[in-house]
Amino acid sequence: MLFLLPPSETKQTGGSSLTVSEVALIFGKLTDARDLVLDALIGVCGIQANAVRALKLGPRQLEEITTNLAIKTAPTMPAIERYTGTLYEALKLGGLSPEEIKRAKENVLIQSALFGLISATDRIPAYRLSASSTIPNLNLRKIWTDAHLVVWARLESGVLIDMRSKQYAALAPIPDDKEHFEMEVLHEEKDGTRKLLNHFNKESKGKFLRAVLQANNHPSTISELKSIANASGFKLEQNGKKLLLVNLH
Repeated sequence: MLFLLPPSETKQTGGSSLTVSEVALIFGKLTDARDLVLDALIGVCGIQANAVRALKLGPRQLEEITTNLAIKTAPTMPAIERYTGTLYEALKLGGLSPEEIKRAKENVLIQSALFGLISATDRIPAYRLSASSTIPNLNLRKIWTDAHLVVWARLESGVLIDMRSKQYAALAPIPDDKEHFEMEVLHEEKDGTRKLLNHFNKESKGKFLRAVLQANNHPSTISELKSIANASGFKLEQNGKKLLLVNLH
């Protein structure tokens, strides 16, 4: 069972002296697409006005342009450490043990707009590029959809649990012939009424995945996943191709 996560807009700075050209990202078949997107990103960042439009930057975010221009020589760190948004803060709260990091390496993939699907422990630099970015003459959705076809075909780790946001899921849709479930997060009030969560959607996904990494055994069935949810203060329901993670009152 593999878990697919979105990345985070916010990122930790720093890292080791290893650059992205000196590390081996998972799924080597994505190398050509990665190089294409990276070169286009660096190219658009050569002119500040173009970068501001393409990356939707505010006046206080102009340093992101400098960050992008330095990607090829910048320090790297594991993706699960690099990303610092709400989901990742909940996932890493209190720190991850070596065993939990090992499980993340084996069972967690992250959908980057710059690198495509990567392992949670793949070493990456800081960067600014989101699924909503619009780089001239570059169709991110088409590039990544086409490039990932061979990746999906070679995945043999059982069911896929898609915890990506809709924008990132659209970058590389999972083919219908691969068993997968899209996860949605609901909040249930005391009277039984439910509503979709927004900000707390990410927090709940992070807490739930942390519980998965801490479980005695990695789940291989939806039934086992439901047991982990129950033990960690959630309720998990299957509705067709969707898994409803219910955040209880």
